Amino acid sequence: MDGQDDEPIDIHVWLAEHPFPNYYGETFLEPMRRVADAFTKAHPGYRVVLRGMDYREIAEAVADAVAQGEPPHLAEYYATAAQLAMDTLTPEGRPYFTPIGPAIGDRAEILGEPVVVDAVEPVARDFFSHRGELLCLPVTVTTTVLLCNKTMLDAAGVPVPRTWGELEAACEAVTALDTGPAHGVTWPNHGWLFQQAVALQGGVLTDHDNGHDGRAETVDLASAEVLAWAEWWRRLSDKGLYRRCEDWPDGFGAFASQEVAFTLSSSKLTHDFVLAGEEAGFEVCAAAMPHNEAVPRAGNVISGHGLWLAGGLDEARREGALAFSQFLVNARNAAEWHRAVGFLPVTREARDLLEGEGWFDRHPHQRVPGEALAASARTPATAGTLAGDFAGIQYAMTRAMDDVLDGADPRERFARATAEAQRLLDAHNAACLPPDPRTPTRLEVY
Repeated sequence: MDGQDDEPIDIHVWLAEHPFPNYYGETFLEPMRRVADAFTKAHPGYRVVLRGMDYREIAEAVADAVAQGEPPHLAEYYATAAQLAMDTLTPEGRPYFTPIGPAIGDRAEILGEPVVVDAVEPVARDFFSHRGELLCLPVTVTTTVLLCNKTMLDAAGVPVPRTWGELEAACEAVTALDTGPAHGVTWPNHGWLFQQAVALQGGVLTDHDNGHDGRAETVDLASAEVLAWAEWWRRLSDKGLYRRCEDWPDGFGAFASQEVAFTLSSSKLTHDFVLAGEEAGFEVCAAAMPHNEAVPRAGNVISGHGLWLAGGLDEARREGALAFSQFLVNARNAAEWHRAVGFLPVTREARDLLEGEGWFDRHPHQRVPGEALAASARTPATAGTLAGDFAGIQYAMTRAMDDVLDGADPRERFARATAEAQRLLDAHNAACLPPDPRTPTRLEVY
């Protein structure tokens, strides 16, 4: 059904809002609002009602709206909250969201809109899949990159580092320069970087294939991969090569002011780093996040947002919601989202469109993250972790790492972090499983 009723069918869509403007100087979600308006114009039987909301608050807002009987039909959840979206329940104890993959099925189009979900980057599909079933539509995707002060590297005569050992050596070389920085590298103590470091080594954080082949029931924050990362990180700090970092903006500022030669950050910010370098008079290049040379490189994991479909919708509203989801990430719109905000083009067609128009030739730094994902093996490690209260689990990791940087024994401290994380996971699972299933009370996503 498309346009058969006099009154248009409203599709309520809640999207993640961020406080920074896009590269056109508009509010972050303005390009998405244009897409919603274009869909409504093309499908007069529907009206997309888009609401932007702080990405840290959507999970709680949806849970409240479900309880009150006024929830959205499509809602964007942060990557760490995928299991929380699965476990958001109606007052009757049923899942509010339904997997989008089976709802689309094997159709080639919906209401005339081409189905493009199969063209989504494989690693992004894997992240938001469970037992081979696509849970939601990846819309906003990012990964980790290494930003390098190429001017400093050239002065020190060292290449762009690809491994932990090469990064350590490069830090030693740049800090030894007469005009070199006091420290070589910085990055924030953030759980996402633990995920990346573990995934790059082929490790997982939970059982059941990182939660993708069954509900995660056991967490391990003291694995060989976690400890290798933590011990190398502490060695860099003890040698004075690593600068402790409060948060992502602190890392950006340290790099932009040339207090360090390297930083790890989201690929979404790659262009911002390049612009900061141009303003300060030094060349910036981007590279894949360095990996542990002692083991094969498995690949990168993603972060970002996935768009979840409400279950139990009437046929006309469901078809409208599904058609809008495909319109949202068609090649033209996904490419424009990349240009406007810097997130990865989420489909092959969008990437090919940008490549064909010479975008990546003009912005080579924005080609790097896509190449890193394309080179990633498709394993439970690179699929990322699907687990309850994963935000809390990440904080258990970062608190442990703070203590390790202050001198605590890594093995003992991360064993304690594992116990803390296990309690959080058990509490989440106990809340949403029989005999009395309900939405968990802890709704933090970041």
